Amino acid sequence: DLEAYAAEHRVPIADREVAMFIEITARATGARKALEIGMAIGYSVVHLARGMGQDGLVVTIDPSDEMIRLASGYLERAGLLDRVRIERGKALDVMPNLNETFDLLFIDALKEEYSQYLDLGLPRLRTGGVVIVDNLLWGGRVASDDDETSTVALREFNPYFFNHPQLKAVVLSVGDGLGYAVKID
Repeated sequence: DLEAYAAEHRVPIADREVAMFIEITARATGARKALEIGMAIGYSVVHLARGMGQDGLVVTIDPSDEMIRLASGYLERAGLLDRVRIERGKALDVMPNLNETFDLLFIDALKEEYSQYLDLGLPRLRTGGVVIVDNLLWGGRVASDDDETSTVALREFNPYFFNHPQLKAVVLSVGDGLGYAVKID
């Protein structure tokens, strides 16, 4: 239902293989607390919550009352609403007020703010925690002359992510290019 709604209403959601990858990663790493930047209708948060099991918690951030309403409905239908805490607001405003430590950080929101999300998220991620960032290949446009704002932002973010001194990072050809990193200090 989530995929059908997203297609019909043109709501951007993670590719199915990306959603499965984050669910598998949450399971494999034993993540118990995840932070998601960019909830939309809740597609990836459903996968994160499933991957973390009964005692897991996903903290997700979205500024839209409509998206929160839709996501809450889908999470309730999936029996996962009790494993998710939705923070309403812009991520750059909400993140500084989070005083928790997370095992996993998933970034999939405004491309122009990716570096700031990473900078605010890393102090809240435990050493050995995983960072997953969606859309790093951006349909191949990051390697083109495309000067669209999101493309330029991703082109600038990629070396920042891969060369970050606190991360060991790679890009995977999953979905639209998935950044995958482990916090090393």
